[in-house]
Amino acid sequence: MYKTVMTFELEQLMKKQKLNIIDVREQDEVDNGHIKGIIHMPLSSFGRHLNKINKNDEYYVICYSGARSTQAAQFLANQGYKVTNVMGGMSIYQVELVYEVWYSDY
Repeated sequence: MYKTVMTFELEQLMKKQKLNIIDVREQDEVDNGHIKGIIHMPLSSFGRHLNKINKNDEYYVICYSGARSTQAAQFLANQGYKVTNVMGGMSIYQVELVYEVWYSDY
């Protein structure tokens, strides 16, 4: 089982603490804008990136709208990871915050 938050809730949490955020979008999507410090694990090759994460940590999974992140969150939850799916995703991420992170390294 996994939790769910909306994008605006993720934004509020990010203001309070550093979060482990997994972005499951493809490289070209991430290149067009991403949250600083993401763990990039494209859904198309998700299984090959599991070595990037630790079962003892909590993760927030994001994509463009919430569909791909739902698939990834379900998979991770079934594997015993602590995971929260971000519904709404980058499609409704606050514009002013996106501009702050678009060109940051990940």
